[in-house]
Amino acid sequence: MLAMMEAGGVALLISILATPFVMRFLQRRQLGQHIREDGPATHLAKAGTPTMGGVAVVGAVLVGYVLGHVGPTVAFTRTGKLVILAVFMFGGIGLVDDWIKVSHKRSLGLQKRGKFMAQIVAGVAFSELAVRWAHTSTALSFTRVDPSIHLGEAGWVAMATIVLVATSNAVNLTDGLDGLAAGASTFCFAVLAIMGYWIFRHYAIYHVLPADALDLALCSVALAGACLGFLWWNAAPARIIMGDTGALGIGSGLAALCLLLNVDLLLPIIGGLFVIETLSVIVQVVSFRVFGRRLLRMAPIHHHCELLGWPETTVIVRFWMLAGLFSALGLGIFYGEFLIMNRVIS
Repeated sequence: MLAMMEAGGVALLISILATPFVMRFLQRRQLGQHIREDGPATHLAKAGTPTMGGVAVVGAVLVGYVLGHVGPTVAFTRTGKLVILAVFMFGGIGLVDDWIKVSHKRSLGLQKRGKFMAQIVAGVAFSELAVRWAHTSTALSFTRVDPSIHLGEAGWVAMATIVLVATSNAVNLTDGLDGLAAGASTFCFAVLAIMGYWIFRHYAIYHVLPADALDLALCSVALAGACLGFLWWNAAPARIIMGDTGALGIGSGLAALCLLLNVDLLLPIIGGLFVIETLSVIVQVVSFRVFGRRLLRMAPIHHHCELLGWPETTVIVRFWMLAGLFSALGLGIFYGEFLIMNRVIS
């Protein structure tokens, strides 16, 4: 428990203290955010806000994770290293994308096909290592309690790759308002930290090595601390934007934790807000291409709410509430499954 507190506290402090240095570096080089011209008019004032703040988030996660292992309490595990690797791989893709945007002074970075292929490669690399190196279970389950659906190695690799790419992009879509993605992600990682620690304490029920569960809980706390620390500067009105660097890194970390804790089927519930944001874009595109009309004034749905007249801060806080409720629901299902299995064993 002390190691987890140390990892979260260090990540929080590093994120808070390092972000201003990133801001000044970007401001000196006039590397700021470019705003979509078809977006809400209120967002035009955000043009020039330093972006690529996700560099501080990713760095804080790494430092928090490493320092959380100082002392004999928690051991480095292959699963924990894989989570950090996923955050770095997807964060690196986002960094390249952000750099192209700011250096060419446009709102578009990598070409969609190139960016998608890079994510696929990173997802396959993670998934293959998870199966072959970390020996992750290829069963599909809500809580790793009596997993009944076995995908096999090839099936699990395909599924995990899709989950990583989809989740990272879902968080990226959500990152359209000040602090929305960082705040919502903090709820998700906090819940996953509780789950990881609970699995560690009751590993006989979940059939997970206690060292792996504890290390994954530590990863979750480090990610939560980094997101919360960044929120200090990213809350409305944001002084810096995390960009694709942070959004893709955070999203991949969320997916990787759920996959390695084998709570994959809980991911759409814990990250329910990200699912809603993604579905709003899908529905908007399908509606326009099939029926020739838009259901929403603008996608993702948080921009639709703004165009309905909601102040930006109102949208953010209400969506944070939704994120917290979804995370709590996921935790409730997880605990409910534990009570059922505990009664069966007793």
